[in-house]
Amino acid sequence: MRLSLNTATVKKATLAQAASLCAEHGITGIGPWRDVVETAGGAKAARRLLDGYGLTVTSLCRGGFFTTFTAEALADNRRAVEEAADLGTSELVLVVGGLAPGSKDLPAARANVARALEQLVPYASGLGVRLAIEPLHPMFCADRAVVSTLGQALDLAEPFAPHEVGVVVDTYHVWWDPELFGQITRAAGRISAYQVCDWVVPLPADMLLGRGHVGDGHIDFAPITEAVRQAGYTGHVEVEIFNQSIWDTDPAETVKTVVDRHLTHLGPL
Repeated sequence: MRLSLNTATVKKATLAQAASLCAEHGITGIGPWRDVVETAGGAKAARRLLDGYGLTVTSLCRGGFFTTFTAEALADNRRAVEEAADLGTSELVLVVGGLAPGSKDLPAARANVARALEQLVPYASGLGVRLAIEPLHPMFCADRAVVSTLGQALDLAEPFAPHEVGVVVDTYHVWWDPELFGQITRAAGRISAYQVCDWVVPLPADMLLGRGHVGDGHIDFAPITEAVRQAGYTGHVEVEIFNQSIWDTDPAETVKTVVDRHLTHLGPL
């Protein structure tokens, strides 16, 4: 699978710097975050920049955080859909959000995810954008994502056509799941993105930053990658790492490591 660089991996780099590093190292895809796109002058300007480097925009991160089902949250997601369309990507990654402040009602939060999808799918589909539900590891259930498994994500996606709602397979979040391989098979036609990084221990105090370079931790990437391929996914492998030490490293060195690890563990660029 071809390699894509998620801009979170080189957090201190501008979009132009990240794009230049991709071109220099033979990386053909890039997955920007919305804040990086905004800093680059907005989605249309970012698209011109990335087109200039011949890069495919593999996804836009992120929409979601609509478990409160507020008008503001839905409006922000419509803006995210528009940004994805202007960037030229068909995949908008959704991190659905955690429990509402002061709430312990997990079923209600998950029900609001389904309600939000019902509201957003027609708009997104009209602009050629698929909503890509990303399950997050259960340790993030309270504050970031009440969708914790690929199976839950598929349950939410299945009322809609595969081109309308997909799912993200992120190794960091799903590698532990005993039902993972069966659910990847079930996800055929709905895999919007395949994101990779490694699970390293001990976890830092900020659990969000506990990701490592591929090969530094405990995830067996080969069978997961093969399962994703067998499910019909032909897109890029997107490397997305949240790690303070990696962020503090020169982005050029980080990208070199990303490429080296991809060649070692995942295949040719």
